[in-house]
Amino acid sequence: MAEISAKDVMKLRNSTGLAMMECKKALTEASGDFEQAENLLRIKLKGKMDKRTERAAAEGCIAVAQRGDSLVIAEIRAETDFTAKNDQFVAMAQKVAEMALDANDGKVTPTDAMNAAVDNIRISTGENCAIGRIHKISSPGGKFGTYIHHDGKTGAVIEVQGDASDETLRDVCMHITAGVPAVPLGIDADSIPAEAVEKEKNFRLQQAMESGKPKEIAEKIVEGGMRKYFEEVALTLQPFVKDPSKTVAEVLGKGTTVKSFHRWMVGEEG
Repeated sequence: MAEISAKDVMKLRNSTGLAMMECKKALTEASGDFEQAENLLRIKLKGKMDKRTERAAAEGCIAVAQRGDSLVIAEIRAETDFTAKNDQFVAMAQKVAEMALDANDGKVTPTDAMNAAVDNIRISTGENCAIGRIHKISSPGGKFGTYIHHDGKTGAVIEVQGDASDETLRDVCMHITAGVPAVPLGIDADSIPAEAVEKEKNFRLQQAMESGKPKEIAEKIVEGGMRKYFEEVALTLQPFVKDPSKTVAEVLGKGTTVKSFHRWMVGEEG
């Protein structure tokens, strides 16, 4: 039987994050072969982890990666906030986002390599970690802004055409993340989802009618109220969070056009 050194056991522990006894057992089973022992542990514990996928992964972090005219935003989930803030978990999330830069635009389907990176953390933490969602944007000739809140759970990216500075774009992403006066639902009034607009109109009309206003008057009240609604939920019409005397459009400047934006929060669907 091959002699198992304490140095090899410690090396395997550092590699997998598992207990010393588990590492020693694996090395013994592999007759001292380090790579074989590491593979044995990953195969064995991956199977155990697969049985835990029913546990809710409600924590996690948002990661952003950029290369040239391409950008990726990714959400990676974990069970506990403790794991989500672990340096290894954060580094893994960043690695997954960087891998996705090679994918096609739009919703990205996780590759085997991405899943393997997550599995390494699942094995070492014993938690049900998983890829929540990944989205890639390409913008030839465009510019990106990004911002991730200090807790890592909420982030925003924006794609523009124009000459806005990097600092301005970061500030606008901070504004999007803050969700003040409301989480933006579209770039401008025309891009607000029709379902949301119709729901708001019906709500305001019902309120006006219930207050005793004639239908014609109620409809005029709704028309005025919808202008205010669009100022609250259309990004470029919103008062800028750092200077409410200006709209986001005014902060960006006339030479800059918003092409798209994404605001992601860990645990949200979509």
